[in-house]
Amino acid sequence: MKARLILEDGTIFTGKHIGFDKDVVSEIVFNTSMAGYTEVFTDPSYAGQAVCMTYPLIGNYGVCLEDMESERPWVDAIIVRELSHVASNFRCDMTIQEFMSKYEIPGIEGIDTRALVRHLRDKGTMNGYLTTNDNLTYEDVVDKLHAYTTGDVVSKVSCKEKKFRQGVTDIAENGPLSGSASFNKEDYEACLNGDLSKREKRPAIVKELNGKGLKVALLDLGAKKNIADSLVARGCDVTIYPFDTSAEEILRDKPDGIMLSNGPGDPKDCRGVIAEIKKLYASDVPIFAICLGHQLMALATGADTFKLKYGHRGGNHPVKDLSNGRVYISSQNHGYVVDTDRLDKAVAEPAFINVNDGTNEGLSYVGKNIFTVQFHPEACPGPQDSSYLFDRFIGMMCAQK
Repeated sequence: MKARLILEDGTIFTGKHIGFDKDVVSEIVFNTSMAGYTEVFTDPSYAGQAVCMTYPLIGNYGVCLEDMESERPWVDAIIVRELSHVASNFRCDMTIQEFMSKYEIPGIEGIDTRALVRHLRDKGTMNGYLTTNDNLTYEDVVDKLHAYTTGDVVSKVSCKEKKFRQGVTDIAENGPLSGSASFNKEDYEACLNGDLSKREKRPAIVKELNGKGLKVALLDLGAKKNIADSLVARGCDVTIYPFDTSAEEILRDKPDGIMLSNGPGDPKDCRGVIAEIKKLYASDVPIFAICLGHQLMALATGADTFKLKYGHRGGNHPVKDLSNGRVYISSQNHGYVVDTDRLDKAVAEPAFINVNDGTNEGLSYVGKNIFTVQFHPEACPGPQDSSYLFDRFIGMMCAQK
């Protein structure tokens, strides 16, 4: 079945329909990751967006449900050059076609994704209309295209009630250390026959339970599952709070530290959350913020944010730590950044910058046990480049006790 992607400026790409059959209008963005498409599609930060994957073949290792960053995918649609019709991986639970059908995600393949990405880089991120209706013209959908916004997506993706996750008490629970896994034929065959309890655990990154006994409050603004996983694997007990939880309730539970998560949309739309973060800033509790949380902390302390022309989305973005000059490869997914030209240096100082375009990638708050980053240390580019930031956060909590 033929499908078309109609962009806000009138440009039209024609290809083949994939996934669930429905029309959708969304913000069109692109991601430069070569792998990790399951994590991308289930990242709540993509709520309200359709994702073009720049790598030409997507789906060849299928979908492993264990790799999902939330309970369901959040992308509005998927745009690829070619979708693999064969999934080859011992961890595969379903093909990507089955995944898209199960979660009612439409998509398009067979278009020149290089041309689409170059167009978005030249013209900037824009809305698009994906349809299988041959009779629809640009004039038929132009009003919908111009009117569409991602809207109040944080309330959509955040958890609805408080949840608790207990920290690991034995390092062995995290799985074998990297490089120490061994093949077990009986378990492998049992897994192939449907006993997923025998599936080999992924190699662990965490080497010690340095957070054992610490209580962390995680404000869910659209949190990726691996943020809580990274803390739990280090021994921290994590309580996850809905986005609209008051600062008073969080502080009343006496956490040793507070995490502000990633999330979707324009940070300036989160006025209620910003007001509560301002109260958290005033406390003496150590705070670590990622992505949207980083932007909201900046807004709560008087800084400003602005929208990038086409954003940073991928697993290959270099960031420099200004304290030591080291460069790390990072995973990123954001369309907005903190404006360092309007940053009060008496409140916060730049801690990381993007090597490609010089935009801000992190802040250190003066006189406070607070640091924030724009990138994703819970992800695995590198693959362990910036996971040390969780250990830095744990060190801040230990020093405060």
